[in-house]
Amino acid sequence: MADEAPKLIQIGKGGPGTKKDGFNLISEKVVKVDLEARTMEIELLAYEGKTVVLEVGEELLEDFKKLKPGDGVTVRVIEEEPGVGIQGTLHSGTAKRRIVKGFTIRSRDANKTRAEEMLAALKEPHWLTRKYAVEVLGTLGDARAVGPLIEALTDEVNDIRQRAYDSLIKLGAPSVPAVASLLTHDDDDLRQAASEIVRKIGKPAVEPLTDVMLGADEALQAKIRKLLDRMGYKPKPKTEVM
Repeated sequence: MADEAPKLIQIGKGGPGTKKDGFNLISEKVVKVDLEARTMEIELLAYEGKTVVLEVGEELLEDFKKLKPGDGVTVRVIEEEPGVGIQGTLHSGTAKRRIVKGFTIRSRDANKTRAEEMLAALKEPHWLTRKYAVEVLGTLGDARAVGPLIEALTDEVNDIRQRAYDSLIKLGAPSVPAVASLLTHDDDDLRQAASEIVRKIGKPAVEPLTDVMLGADEALQAKIRKLLDRMGYKPKPKTEVM
């Protein structure tokens, strides 16, 4: 059931990245569809599984009839000035109205893969959508996520930076070459994060780290040697097979 105090007000109000043209929210599960009240209740896994009730724009009524509980959905939400909203939704009261102006039902046989969907979600303006995408990418094992996750290490939202850090660790060895390049970055925080990520990956990081060192400049080689030493490994020179 939806919480009595709508949660979307707290997670969106004053948060960075919200734009006037709206933002996307991703839900793995539609909990309830109320055609008469023209509302949908959706579960937000990125916000600890809490549910929210959203008013659906009147122009979407025909498409809304196709939505059913259990569907995955991406909704486009816009903010409007306070007005008379449907009682019990996020829009009643004096807060800004948040109204669904578009939605896509995400079927399991969609053309886009799960990884592609989440990579696209990383570009969304709403921080909650990016946070969810970063978390999911860490579980999919798709090497295409490495570059975008490294970019997310500099996201304006601290929670997203932390989850990008965690996801790069989960990806393991495939993330090591790109992460290692940050060991000589000008930013102290990025250098520290890179060192910690590699050390937390542990033994699977040793071989790709050694490979990076072989083609690195002197500054990066020195950083990698020091890091391997802290991890308890000594790089072994590769010998050519005759």
